[in-house]
Amino acid sequence: MTSIDATALATLRDTVRGPVVTPVDTGYDEARSLYNAMIDRRPAAVAGCVDAADVRAVLAFAQESGIDLAVRGGGHSGPGLCMIDGGLTLDLSPMRWVRVDPGAGTVQAGGGSQLGDLDHATHTFGRGVPAGIMSTTGVGGLTLGGGHGHLTRAYGLTIDSLVAADVVLADGTFVTASEQEHPDLFWALRGGGGNFGVVTSFTYRLHPVDTVGVAVTVWPVERTAEVLRWYREFLPAAPDELNGFFALLAVPPGPPFPEEIHGQKMCGVIWCYTGDLADGRLEETLAPVDDPAPPAFHFTSPMPYPALQSMFDDLIPKGLQWYWRGDFFDAISDRAIEVYEKYGRALPTALSTMHLYPVDGAAHRVAPTETPWAYRDAMWSGVVAGIDPDPANAERIRQWCIDFWTELHPHSMGGAYVNFLGQEESTDRVRSTYRDSYNRLSEVKRHYDPDNFFHANQNITPAAA
Repeated sequence: MTSIDATALATLRDTVRGPVVTPVDTGYDEARSLYNAMIDRRPAAVAGCVDAADVRAVLAFAQESGIDLAVRGGGHSGPGLCMIDGGLTLDLSPMRWVRVDPGAGTVQAGGGSQLGDLDHATHTFGRGVPAGIMSTTGVGGLTLGGGHGHLTRAYGLTIDSLVAADVVLADGTFVTASEQEHPDLFWALRGGGGNFGVVTSFTYRLHPVDTVGVAVTVWPVERTAEVLRWYREFLPAAPDELNGFFALLAVPPGPPFPEEIHGQKMCGVIWCYTGDLADGRLEETLAPVDDPAPPAFHFTSPMPYPALQSMFDDLIPKGLQWYWRGDFFDAISDRAIEVYEKYGRALPTALSTMHLYPVDGAAHRVAPTETPWAYRDAMWSGVVAGIDPDPANAERIRQWCIDFWTELHPHSMGGAYVNFLGQEESTDRVRSTYRDSYNRLSEVKRHYDPDNFFHANQNITPAAA
């Protein structure tokens, strides 16, 4: 493992205000730990940054020492790309702050913030940002990859609400990217990942979000075919105020689920309704859930939006074994439904799952060239995830995921949401994820990072000069 010269390390520690942790320091294992415990990497150092000055100092140190650099935001990073064996991790997690401007209708979040921080700060104003489904997700990685979640059909992708980003470039230059300043960089940041610089803050446009209608509907896994045939027709025709992601799951042992179905393999939909909740309109909107088959359980309730965002946090905490792969779909074909049913019946562990997130509605009303998100014609973003706390099951969940994805991929559009690319994806998969946007991203990369300094990511290589 690469080590850092003691004199250079002392200089770095004197320069930055955040903690610099190495293998000989107490707290090293915690500093290098990842959300996905299947990945175990040992960097030479993890340098916490409390502000842009720290970021500039760490970047300069990495440039001068020639050490590989990775950047860590809020910390989910499914494939663990924020840690490199023998490299240096620039850790933004100390930059965890949110500032709301209710008059301007915007919110600014530090690069190490999590969605829970964003939701907490904005909820008091009856506003929110369309972003993810878990409060522990990092704002940075989610946004730079595009960002979909409970509010996608109502308000679009996270990048569709991004209005500016503060960025430290590879050469240490600090810029603000927006439609008016560095518009080419701003375009690239809205889906192009962490390829272009270190984003120290994001500014978003706010939307009306307060109490939402939440519903959870599950059916026996044997009803997967009937439910999916109904779901593929029902949701796209529903008002944009209704979002619902389809899942294959084992029912978790806790509320709101009754004890008699705990542990049973099911298919289901988690619904979020941003429309008027008066006069039973949520229940009226979801009355058709009886059409495919009688649900084993159907729960509806008004809920503060941050409560919905944190509903799954305790179910899948940091430190589990994860293996995932994703794809975009423009349809749910009958042949694909056969695959979903087959692997739903074969869920290998209690936490393993498959999700289909709708990416239509407001997300379809953005031109395909306006951002690098190249699948504005997709209807669903799918992910297959093998999950378990026991390392002894790592190969089992990995193989289930690979087999499931291999049979499902021929029914997909070819590319995947970049944040659902796993730790063993090829360069071709990155290209297929960006379609025709890749060449333009490569040109922006050449301008802002010609030496590919930021390469510890789903990498976009600089265009040839």
